[in-house]
Amino acid sequence: MFNNVLSDYECPICLTIKGIENENTWIKQEDIFYLDDLVMGFISSKSIKGNESHPLIVPIEHYENIYNLPEGVGCRIFDIGKKVAIALKKLRNCDGVTLVQNNEPAGDQHAFHYHLHIIPRFKNDDFHKELWNAKKSDPKDRVQYAQDLRNYFK
Repeated sequence: MFNNVLSDYECPICLTIKGIENENTWIKQEDIFYLDDLVMGFISSKSIKGNESHPLIVPIEHYENIYNLPEGVGCRIFDIGKKVAIALKKLRNCDGVTLVQNNEPAGDQHAFHYHLHIIPRFKNDDFHKELWNAKKSDPKDRVQYAQDLRNYFK
């Protein structure tokens, strides 16, 4: 329902879930900090100045967008998202969090696998301006953020 990709779409998030790292995915296995039977959490490969290395939560099964997402999976994503938001408050001492979830090209969805961004926010962080200047981050810059969250979820 309401799908926007062709049948030959190679999903970069599915590649990561399968343990594949190649030119079609910027996500590295080191970025993963959470994995269970329904969802995975990883650090974003896009860097937003002032809000670097924010986490995302995705379903293990491929669902392109919110329209196809089963309620039980959506509940788990929200559940883990809440836990990650609390972890960000503790680990990064952020002033708040912003959850972002985009659907379809007109809704700014770029990776066509449902994903929830959990962005640590800080007073005067210029997030809305810097969001449009986001660029690919160096994988080594993300390692410690993922490790902190892995430790938190042990």
